Amino acid sequence: MFKHLLVPIDGSDLTDRAMTASLEFARQLGASVTGFVAEPVAAPPTPGRPPSLIRQETLEHDAMTAAHASSLLERFAGLAKEAGVPFTGHHAQVPRVDKAIVAAAESQGCDMIVMVTHGRGAFGEFLFGSQTKAVLAGSSLPLLVLH
Repeated sequence: MFKHLLVPIDGSDLTDRAMTASLEFARQLGASVTGFVAEPVAAPPTPGRPPSLIRQETLEHDAMTAAHASSLLERFAGLAKEAGVPFTGHHAQVPRVDKAIVAAAESQGCDMIVMVTHGRGAFGEFLFGSQTKAVLAGSSLPLLVLH
């Protein structure tokens, strides 16, 4: 059976569902949960901008994303403690979220990934893409998709 779940969260309206459902599932299985926040790296600088301004903007972006990830993971850790589920949290700044999720699951020794999808349909996927579909295509681990 599954003993270590990776649960990617992003702070969207589905984050609470991802946290509560995955913790309930983990509790039933006797599994631990690793929460993971993948934040996008700063956008490439606009040509002609002063290097000092680019450095400052990059530092501000890094601080903002670290604070966001920390806030999400602290909330997830609190819920896990209430549920009696062992929890660890990790975050990374990455160019591709789907690849980071797969890499995190592998590096943390997880045996299942649990994700919540927006379920936008074909047109929504065309416009916005699907991280869940990309993770499914890029991982050999089982993927539990909640809707």
